[in-house]
Amino acid sequence: MDWLLDSDPALRWQVLGDLTDVPAADVAAERARVATEGWGARLLARCDEDGQWAGGACFPRDFDGDFSKGQPWTSTLPTLVLLRELGVDPAVEPVRRIIDLVRLNCRWEHAGQAFFDGEVEPCINGRVVALGAYFGVPVDGVVARLLGEQLADGGWNCEAENGSVRSSFHTTMCVLDGLLAYEHATGGTPETMAARRRGEEYLLERRLFRRGSTGEVVDADWLRFSFPTQWHYDVLRGLEHFRAGGSEPDPRMAEAISLVREKRQADGTWLLENSHRGAVHFTMEDGDGRPSRWNTLRALRVLYWFSMDGRLGGSGPEPQSGTMAVG
Repeated sequence: MDWLLDSDPALRWQVLGDLTDVPAADVAAERARVATEGWGARLLARCDEDGQWAGGACFPRDFDGDFSKGQPWTSTLPTLVLLRELGVDPAVEPVRRIIDLVRLNCRWEHAGQAFFDGEVEPCINGRVVALGAYFGVPVDGVVARLLGEQLADGGWNCEAENGSVRSSFHTTMCVLDGLLAYEHATGGTPETMAARRRGEEYLLERRLFRRGSTGEVVDADWLRFSFPTQWHYDVLRGLEHFRAGGSEPDPRMAEAISLVREKRQADGTWLLENSHRGAVHFTMEDGDGRPSRWNTLRALRVLYWFSMDGRLGGSGPEPQSGTMAVG
C-alpha cells in the first residue's frame, strides 16, 4: 500500500477509494488535486487555446498517416479519455472551459462532425459517449446510433460498414464502456441496458478472450496488460468493465481471473506488459517489464470484486508468501 500511495494524486485517490476504508471526504480531497497537480495538471496545461490537444480530434493536426511508429496518442480524443481515467473533476472551471471549447472547435477528421456528435466508427463513438457522460455533454444521438449498429452476435465492429457481420472485442469493449458510463450518468433506458447486457454476453460466451468457434485464444496480446489501454482490448480491461458495472461475478470469468492471479509477481505487484506504441504526452511508469502501479491497482480491485468483497480488509484473495502486505 505504501508503494501504491507513493504516487500521483490521480492514482492515489483511486487507491484510497477502492482499496481502503478511509473516509469519503479524504478520497474527495485527494481527487481534487488531480486538476492542479501531477499528471492531470500536466495534461490540462498542454491544451491549446482552442480547447484541442495537438490541433486534432482523433489525430494530431500534423499527422501524416504514417503508423510505422504506432498511433499518436496526443490529440483530443485520447487525452480526454486519459483525463477521465485519471478521474479529473469534470466540474472544475479549467475542465468546464476546455469542454466548452471542444464542443465549439473540435471536429472529426472523418467529415468535420462536431466532437460530441461522434462520427462513423463505433469504437470512436463508444468513447465519445463515455466522455459525454463523464463531462456532462448530451450524447443521446450517438447512443441511438450505437444501438442501431449492434450486430446479431451481440457486439460491435468498426468494419460492419464494410460488410463484417462478426463483432470485434476491441470495438465492443469501447461501446460497452460508453453505454455503462451513459447509464451511470443518466440512469439509462431499457434499450441501452438491454444492448449492454447483450454485448457483455458476447464477451462472457467467449470467456473474455477465446474464440466462440474453436475456443482458441483470439490474440496473445490480450493476455498482457497495458495502461493506458487506448482503444485496445485485453483481459484486465474486460474484467474492469464488469467490476465497474456492479454486476455479480460470473463463473465464465474464472479463467480470466486465474490469469490475473498468476501474473502477480513475488513482491505482490503486477507488471506493465504491453504499452501501445505511439507518441504520448509523457510516460507515467517505468516501462514494459517493470512493476506498474496502475496495473497493480487495477488487478487488486478486480480480484477483490471477484471475491465478492470490495475492501482489502475483507476476504479477498489470499496474499502469497513474500508479497506486499495488503490487509
